[in-house]
Amino acid sequence: MRGALGAVASGAVAATACAPAASENAGRDRSAALARQLLGVDENGNDRTLDYLKILVDTGLPATDRRKKIIVVGAGPAGLSAANLLAEAGHQVTVLEANGNRTGGRVKTFRGVFTDPALHAEAGAMRLSSAHPMVLALADKLGVPRRPFYNSDVLVETPTPATPPVFYRSRTGEEWSNGPRQRYVPPPAAGRGLIRVNGITTTRGEYAANPGAVHAGFGCGLPAASRQVLGAALRQVALLADQPIERQVEGWTELLHTYENHSLRRYLREQGWPKERIEAVGTLENLTARLRHSVVFPLVDHTLIPSDATYWELAGGMASLTDALTARLGPAILMGKRMTRLEQTEHGVRVWTTGETGDESSDGQPTGPVESFEADYAIVAIPLTAARFCTFDPPLSYGKRRAIIELHHDAATKVLLEFKTRFWEQGPTGFRGGRCITDSPSRNLYFPSHVEDSDGGVVLASYTFADDAMRWDSLTEGERIHFAMAGLRELFGPRVDTEFTGVGLTQSWVRARYALGEAAIPTPGQLHDHHSATRTVEGRTHFAGDHTSLDTAWIQGALESGVRAAVEVHRR
Repeated sequence: MRGALGAVASGAVAATACAPAASENAGRDRSAALARQLLGVDENGNDRTLDYLKILVDTGLPATDRRKKIIVVGAGPAGLSAANLLAEAGHQVTVLEANGNRTGGRVKTFRGVFTDPALHAEAGAMRLSSAHPMVLALADKLGVPRRPFYNSDVLVETPTPATPPVFYRSRTGEEWSNGPRQRYVPPPAAGRGLIRVNGITTTRGEYAANPGAVHAGFGCGLPAASRQVLGAALRQVALLADQPIERQVEGWTELLHTYENHSLRRYLREQGWPKERIEAVGTLENLTARLRHSVVFPLVDHTLIPSDATYWELAGGMASLTDALTARLGPAILMGKRMTRLEQTEHGVRVWTTGETGDESSDGQPTGPVESFEADYAIVAIPLTAARFCTFDPPLSYGKRRAIIELHHDAATKVLLEFKTRFWEQGPTGFRGGRCITDSPSRNLYFPSHVEDSDGGVVLASYTFADDAMRWDSLTEGERIHFAMAGLRELFGPRVDTEFTGVGLTQSWVRARYALGEAAIPTPGQLHDHHSATRTVEGRTHFAGDHTSLDTAWIQGALESGVRAAVEVHRR
């Protein structure tokens, strides 16, 4: 495999040889802008993550002496965070939410629907990373308890540790914390989670000790576990992590300039990976369905999120965070108001809505009146997929319209099943948390990290993306539950049938009427072509949402965008 900087340099030379100079310079400028955003710094080297963290958690926005009327469209984490900051600064804020019965967007916790009322489960976002200090610190500020989310299975008797304060070291060396610094060391993996591929079932520990036995089923001679091999291929600029920030920006600029038009599959082939290795790692790391997507986000995940990052969940479910933000706004949030049209002049904006009483899974028949709301400014914090069905007068800029039309939003589907007991925790091979991998349609299965006041538990019995998810989306609710049970039965035997309570729930984000897809996961070239346009201000209208961030699919990205949009409007 070529060295990281050598690969980047040779790619840059090739690009220069076959593209006009003006196009080459423009492409490099876009790469530099993306690199700075990825690293969270501005043109002067200031750490924007630190600045936004302080605004969101410590200081808020300065009190205003020019009170504005502001409409925020969408009550997900982006819209709620922007609305809270602006309201606390003294502005008159109205939030319009399409859902008639909940806020939160793609943060959605199933509660009160299982036979055991103590249980809950996540239909959307399910974990927070230690690499994302804004969301962890906000949860702490709002008094929402957090606890470990075990990405890897641990021993059942593992004690729950005290929750450490949030610590962040900025790109400039400045440190921020909301308490005395404590190092949290996650417990070692038990290695008891299961892998079932090509008709062979083994534990993760057995796989780590003898990966060749699993790889042989793919006709592949991988020398180490799939995650190690993938990580080695993707850590292109890891050597820059301790370099001055400008050196990191330069490295990421070259990397993006060379590889932004590459799919993950093409990138791996250029690293010398044979077809069999791609198939093995794609299966074992649940990447098969996303091999055609841009390589940028796998590069980011394996480089900017440290290998020793820890993960957290919120007591009572992830919606506890958005519930707390919602409670602070009170009557400023108007439910069941779906935006259909946004008009603006040089003096103000008017948002037209249709009334709806259901949620994203209802049949979609408007049941309420058409209304309009006037304000000085608007923040549109709904997915681009939803904005596609709204009219803007005057029309949005050409670049914004193309981003709304073209930027790829992925599919993601979950099937959740309730069981009377946590049978996977029982016996000498029992484990808590973590996941199992299978090449059956279920693909990815997650087990509860913590369950309090209950003997049972809810298993995320299938978690799929892209084409894998689209196949589940075509099934009825009953069929999804049937096939998810079949996948669990392959792993744990007929016991799953006697333990099943009969309660199964599914969530398709493509079929959710107010989301119309999961996160924005670009295809090759789309970051250069469209990302900057997702964030541009259009007259008196600003835009937020994790799709305007490069922490797409994470609550951190949504919060970052909400703070950015609030700052933009506040300063006008």
